[in-house]
Amino acid sequence: MKKVLFSFLFCGLFTFAAQAQTTEKAEKTRKLPVVELKSLKGQTVNTSAFANDGKPVIISFWATWCKPCIAELINISDVYEDWQAETGVKLVAVSIDDVRNASKVGPLVNGKAWHYDVYLDQNQDLKRALNVNNVPHTFLLNGNGEIVWQHNAYAEGDEKHLYELVKKLAAGETITE
Repeated sequence: MKKVLFSFLFCGLFTFAAQAQTTEKAEKTRKLPVVELKSLKGQTVNTSAFANDGKPVIISFWATWCKPCIAELINISDVYEDWQAETGVKLVAVSIDDVRNASKVGPLVNGKAWHYDVYLDQNQDLKRALNVNNVPHTFLLNGNGEIVWQHNAYAEGDEKHLYELVKKLAAGETITE
């Protein structure tokens, strides 16, 4: 009886450990959910269009009322052309402003002269699918469209760390954070 009980417990623990490893790996390499967003021109765009020919993609969730979000996007905008030239990275800014504030997004983007893709997640479908609780929230995808890193909040200089990670991905390295 003891052998049977021991065997049962051992198998249960082994199965649990194997499941935990699988879940951990799945979380580390989860794909971007397929959701439809709106462009600033009102066109429906599927998140599968965020692909970047095997190069890294940054997805930044933000809102017009979020000062740290705007600071992050301004600081990235200042160096974005250089980042693209060196790594081919693509930045996608996803506004979580609701229907009442969505009309403020376009003028803000134009006023800041941001030269990256900006989309509206007015129903917050992508936000929910990625479990984004507050903004700014930044995701980094590898060339296979897998989420390999994410960061919540923003402090001056965070974009430098993000760029170091982008350069690693562009060079074919794996992100281990």
